[in-house]
Amino acid sequence: MTIIEYLDNDFLGNYLYMKREDLLPFSFGGNKARKAQLFFDEIDEGDVDYVVTYGNSSSNHCRVIANACAKRNLSCKIISPIEDNDDTFNRKLIRMLGADLHICDIGDVSDVIQQILNDLRVAGFNPYFIEGGGHGYLGTHAYVQCYNEILEYEKSSSKIFDYIFHASGTGTTQAGLICGKILNNSDVSVVGISIARNNPHGTEVVYQSVREYLARKGISEDSRSHVEFVDDYTLGGYGIGGAQIDKLIERVFCKYGVALNTVYTGKAFWGMEQYLQNRSISGKNILFINTGGIPNVFDDLEKKR
Repeated sequence: MTIIEYLDNDFLGNYLYMKREDLLPFSFGGNKARKAQLFFDEIDEGDVDYVVTYGNSSSNHCRVIANACAKRNLSCKIISPIEDNDDTFNRKLIRMLGADLHICDIGDVSDVIQQILNDLRVAGFNPYFIEGGGHGYLGTHAYVQCYNEILEYEKSSSKIFDYIFHASGTGTTQAGLICGKILNNSDVSVVGISIARNNPHGTEVVYQSVREYLARKGISEDSRSHVEFVDDYTLGGYGIGGAQIDKLIERVFCKYGVALNTVYTGKAFWGMEQYLQNRSISGKNILFINTGGIPNVFDDLEKKR
């Protein structure tokens, strides 16, 4: 469980709160740490002896998975695209944690994953594959649980959120929040600020995760109308920021003492501001979910030196 912090009583005419997923107490926290807990609950119950996953050099997911494996003395292999092979702080941490990196062309990733899993099985291992970003049922369920925490806060504080904003990447964080909203019959607007993907593909990915999760719960409701995936603020794609994001990150850190990053949370916070301004939204209770990525903060600082 993470705290919800009240930050501002005049945030573009609104009341701003932040759910501090960045304070989860494992491997710098973040939404990937919340998702990983569910994957490793399953791993711990089985006879898994090798974990395989995928992600780029900035991936918080890969860092968390590598750390969870190191904690358990489990072998870990990470497939990563050569097209995004910077020596980031997450990449340095992954090497320190002893994970085995396999670099390949991005177009070969799917085939490489299957080949590695087959080779490990032939060698006598029992590998467990985690999709990039923690995509899938368990990743979605982690953020249904997160939504339930938000609901408990609303009940205890008598504060009802009108909007929930967050960075939307692989889609399961947003899907879980939407499923939580549907399961609890809530009217809150869950707004995913895309950090890379464009529509209609971005919306479709989130929708499929929502549909698949609800189907496993025996719910056949058409949930597409609940998916608000906003691609207006990607600034050209993954990891691309700019002066406006740099200035925002500095402003938020100075005013609230909260560190955001260019790749995920800084872009999402900036997108949230633009969304509220462009729609003249005021007088509302706004919740921003800080999905973390603290090592990415130091990559941003390194680039400014």
